[in-house]
Amino acid sequence: MASGKKAAVTRKAAATRKGAGVGAAAGASKSVKAAVSKKAAGAAGTAGAVKPVKKAVGKAESRTALVRRARRINRELAEVYPYAHPELDFENPFQLLVATVLSAQTTDLRVNQTTPALFARYPAPEDLAAADPEAVEELIRPTGFFRAKTKSIMGLAAALRDEYGGEVPGRLEDLVKLPGVGRKTAFVVMGNAFGRPGITVDTHFGRLVRRWKWTEETDPDKVEKAIGELFPKSDWTMLSHRVIFHGRRICHARKPACGACPIAPLCPAYGEGETDPEKARKLLKYEKGGFPGQRLKPPQSYLDAGGIPAPPLGGTAPPPATGG
Repeated sequence: MASGKKAAVTRKAAATRKGAGVGAAAGASKSVKAAVSKKAAGAAGTAGAVKPVKKAVGKAESRTALVRRARRINRELAEVYPYAHPELDFENPFQLLVATVLSAQTTDLRVNQTTPALFARYPAPEDLAAADPEAVEELIRPTGFFRAKTKSIMGLAAALRDEYGGEVPGRLEDLVKLPGVGRKTAFVVMGNAFGRPGITVDTHFGRLVRRWKWTEETDPDKVEKAIGELFPKSDWTMLSHRVIFHGRRICHARKPACGACPIAPLCPAYGEGETDPEKARKLLKYEKGGFPGQRLKPPQSYLDAGGIPAPPLGGTAPPPATGG
């Protein structure tokens, strides 16, 4: 009897100690949570605007999530660049084809400043095919690699004259057979001269889709295939223009203007560039920075959005836009 009473007392004491331990642990937990909350509040107060957060390293994004994020970025870019367009001046498929070949290893601006004189002298494929190579070289010298480019554009002009009745073909398989014409050039022509969808993988497009983690591929053909699988064909041409526009204006190769980027919350590479909004704004180019664009004859939608035409070769650029 005494033994049973003693055991009961022992169990009661143990329960009391256990309860005290649980209470202490709960109290400690509340203290930790309170401390964390205060720290977070303090950080929020000093950090200012909330910055985009990168995904945890090693946490794979599902295919469905990738497609949704990629398409959302495209929708956002459509709002930022409703005037996105090819930045080469052209009046017909032949001019676009030649201008695109000339744009290799140079800027669209330099091509646009060069082609008016070229097309004034050689307006059709048969004219260019019969030209004096040295005269062509002199005209396109500002674009660089002028001897190789002369051979390419005179060769494609001769092919158009001899095999296609002086007309630019609208099929990929025909375009890539022309001298100096690869898939990138072919898709530029197909999408902008014939309205046939294609993805243009230039240096800007490849850089941005890798920054956005849409693909890790570096080979242009593989990039084209990977990105094409994320979007319907109807989006391909305008997607190309928007991505290239963004790469030229905001998401630069060496100094991306992260702090002035309208799609920063969707970008896993946020923070690779300048995040201070004021400093980032100074990095913006073309119409986003108030400077002339690359086309001497840009579309009206670009001008309506505040874009400034480029100056002719040897001309003086208009002053940067001010305000707004």
